[in-house]
Amino acid sequence: MTKSYDAVIIGGGHNGLVCAFYLARAGLKVRILERRDVVGGAAVTEEFHPGFRNSVASYTVSLLQPKVIADMRLADHGYRVIERPISNLLPQEDGGYLKLGGGLERTQPEFRRFSAHDAEVLPAYYDALETVAEVLRDLALKSPPNAGDGWRGLIDAALQGRKLSGLSLQAQRDVLDLFTKSARSLLDGWFESEAVKAAFGFDAVVGNYASPDTPGSAYVLLHHVFGEVNGKKGAWGHSVGGMGNITRIMGEVCRNLGVEISLESPVDQVLVDGGKVAGVRLESGEEIAATRVIANVGPKLLYGRMIAGGDLNPDFQRRMKGFKTGSGTFRMNVALSELPKFTCLPEPGEHHQSGIIIAPTLDYMDRAFLDAKIHGWSRKPIVEMLIPSTIDNGLAPEGQHVASLFCQQFAPELPDGRDWDAEEDKAADTIIDTVEEYAPGFRASILGRQVLSPKGLERKFGLVGGDIMHGNLTLDQMWSARPVLGHGAYRGPIKGLYMCGSGTHPGGGVTGAPGHNCAHEVIADSKRWGGPYSRFIS
Repeated sequence: MTKSYDAVIIGGGHNGLVCAFYLARAGLKVRILERRDVVGGAAVTEEFHPGFRNSVASYTVSLLQPKVIADMRLADHGYRVIERPISNLLPQEDGGYLKLGGGLERTQPEFRRFSAHDAEVLPAYYDALETVAEVLRDLALKSPPNAGDGWRGLIDAALQGRKLSGLSLQAQRDVLDLFTKSARSLLDGWFESEAVKAAFGFDAVVGNYASPDTPGSAYVLLHHVFGEVNGKKGAWGHSVGGMGNITRIMGEVCRNLGVEISLESPVDQVLVDGGKVAGVRLESGEEIAATRVIANVGPKLLYGRMIAGGDLNPDFQRRMKGFKTGSGTFRMNVALSELPKFTCLPEPGEHHQSGIIIAPTLDYMDRAFLDAKIHGWSRKPIVEMLIPSTIDNGLAPEGQHVASLFCQQFAPELPDGRDWDAEEDKAADTIIDTVEEYAPGFRASILGRQVLSPKGLERKFGLVGGDIMHGNLTLDQMWSARPVLGHGAYRGPIKGLYMCGSGTHPGGGVTGAPGHNCAHEVIADSKRWGGPYSRFIS
C-alpha cells in the first residue's frame, strides 16, 4: 500500500468536499478519491455544446447550509447567488398562468385571480409550513440519535425531540400531516384552486418517483422549502458560474488546507482487515491505506458494489438490498438561439429568470406518474425549465441562451426489457414536444442538447437508478433510519467506515449537511478513541 491517511473520502461531490474541509481543519490528513476528471459530483458546470455552458445535473441553490458557506468562507472566493425574482411560473392549459413567489404581497393578489379563499388562507399556510421547516433547519446540522446506542441514543432523541414537543398542538398536527399525508391530501385541506395546489404540489414530486397522491409525498414538498438564499428563507437562486463554481471553490478551500484531491481515481473496493477498514483499492489496482474510509457515494453503490459480501452481516445486506432508490428524473440541457416565447407570457420578463413549471394540476402530475409506470415515461411529462443565461451572461454567446430542463416521472428501469440508451432520444423528443405546446417555436430554437436519462445519470455521476437523492425520502428512510436504523449517525457497520452523502440525514439536495455532520462524528470518535483531533467540534 501507499502512504497512509487519517481519512480517505470516496467521491469528490460537494458533501465529500465539505467533510474534507472540516476534517482537515481539525488536523487530519485527508485524501479525496474522485473517479471523474473534475470535483463536484452532480454539482458541476460543463460545456455541452460549443460556446454553451450550464450546470449539468444539480442546477439551483437554496438548501446549502449558511453555516457551511460561512465556515468555508465561500463568499471570499467568489461564491455569489442571484435570487429568483419570483419562484415559479405555471402556464395553464387554458392559456393563462399563475406566478408564485416574490413575497406574500405579490403572491396573494396572484392567488386571488384563482380563488379569494386561497388568497386569504395563504398567510396561515406559509406560517404552518415555516414552523415545521424551522424544526428541519434545526435538525439539519445535528446527527440523528442512533438506535442501539443505549442511554446516549435516548438522550440524543430526547434533546432533538424537545423542539417538536414544544410546538403548539396545532403545529404538531401540521408536523404529522407533512410527514405522513400525500401532497394532494395536505393541499386539499388548505386550498380550492387546482392551479394553486399545483404550484405547491410540484415540490412533492421533484426527485420523487411517485404521484402527489402517494402517502408521504407531502414531506418531499417540505424538504424543498427549508432552505434559504442570502438570508431569505424559502428562496431559490442561481449560482453565478453555475453549480460547478460552488464545488470549484470548495475544492480550492480544501486544497489550501492540505487536502489531497486525486482525480480519475475510481475506487473499486473498501478494504477490511480484522473487522476494521484498512483502506481502499482503486480500479487501477493501487491500494491506499487509511484509518477511516468515508463514502460520499450512495448506500446502494457503497454496500452493493464496493464492499465484499463477507464483510457485512446477512441482516444488514438484506436490509440494504431493500433500500429504495430511483427518483424518476430525466435531465436535459439545451442551447437556444433565442428566449422561449410562452403563449401565456410571450415577451421577455421576470419569468425567464425564474422556474417555469409545466405541470398545471395535480391530476396532470398523477397521470404523468401512472404513464411512467406503464410506458416508462410520461407522454406529457413534468418539466421545470430554468434559463440561467438571462442573469449569467458567461454561460452562452451574446443574444443566445442555455436552458435547464429538469423532468420528472421517468422510470429508473424501463418495462419490457427496454434499455434507456436506445430510448432516451425518444423521451427527450417527448419533453421538447411538451414544452412546444406551451412555447411554440421552442423546438426550432434548439441549437444543441445534452440528454441524461436515469441510466445516463448513473453512468456519469454514479447515481444508482439515476437517483438524485441517493435514496427515496420516505418515512422508513429518514432521520435515524437513513440509510438504515442503527446506522443513521453516519457510521457504517464496519469500524472506521463512515457515510457523508445524501443517502444519510437530512437527505438530498446541495446542502453540505451530511458532510458537515459526518466530519463532526469522525472528530468526536477520534476524541473518544484517544486521538488528537479534538478541535473544531462545534
